[in-house]
Amino acid sequence: MAEVALKGVTKKFGSTVAVDDVTLTVEDGAFVVLLGPTGAGKTTMLRLISGLERPDAGDIVISGRSVIGETPAQRDVAMVFQQYSLYPHMSVRDNLAFPLRSPILRTPEDEIKRKIAEVAEVLHISHKLDNKATALSGGEMQRVSIGRALVRDPAIYLMDEPLSSLDAKLRADLRIELKRIQASLGATLLYVTHDQIEAMTMATHIGVLDEGKLVQFGAPRDIYENPVSLYVADRLGLPRINRLPADLFAGAPSGAKTIGLRPEHIQQGDGKPAKVVRVEHLGDQTRLHLDLDGHAVVTLSDAHTPLEPGDTLAIQPRNALYFDAAGARIA
Repeated sequence: MAEVALKGVTKKFGSTVAVDDVTLTVEDGAFVVLLGPTGAGKTTMLRLISGLERPDAGDIVISGRSVIGETPAQRDVAMVFQQYSLYPHMSVRDNLAFPLRSPILRTPEDEIKRKIAEVAEVLHISHKLDNKATALSGGEMQRVSIGRALVRDPAIYLMDEPLSSLDAKLRADLRIELKRIQASLGATLLYVTHDQIEAMTMATHIGVLDEGKLVQFGAPRDIYENPVSLYVADRLGLPRINRLPADLFAGAPSGAKTIGLRPEHIQQGDGKPAKVVRVEHLGDQTRLHLDLDGHAVVTLSDAHTPLEPGDTLAIQPRNALYFDAAGARIA
């Protein structure tokens, strides 16, 4: 594995700036997630690192060497795409072996057999090795797609929303599996997603992108608790952070326009009266949808709360986040 660094990287497509002066280091053995909506520049960054795109400015360094002049094959990266991209006429075994048999790697057949057996064991697909790719379920095909990258032992794994086309349960299972695989291999992995749950549960570090700019980079918990802007605060947290006028409660700092309240940061029992509009029982907890002076508020309550729609509940902020008119965080 290796450290990968982007230094002032910019990429434009006509008048559109897809990646805007990004400086980012993916440390050896880290699991870094790039998080942002469609059009934020996430996939373009992966393509720049892999060599599928060339930056208009800046440098990309892998294992201490600049790779700007190298082809994708020379960069020693492995990429997993959103679609499975398997060869349908080949067996799982041959799909896994395909990159190892390339003219560049020229891996000996006994080594290929050993690597396939190891990766198949890790991905729990050993019993599927002789199946055609078309005979697999969606989850199994994505495991094979990931396995085709794992057999390579590259400097870095690049993954472009590999779980987005799977159903919810399978996504949850593969999130756990992928994190386990990365930790056991000590792999350096750069993962792109718009799914905040994937980012929070898998990443050692998250990079939040906004229109090509890297607006915050850090550990998931730190970004969740200390967002630099309202945009970043919106990207993490489910239910989403409540946005309310700063003067709705007393104590707002000078210049504050918006108060951001995580659902778990609303104290119940004291403060301003709010009307219960809807109650969502989720098993381990209950979400309360409230109306506070015409503003929608979502908070969390005990799983066995007796509250019902129409009831009144007094609330006040705890650990509130404040933002100015431009959305920047106010300490």
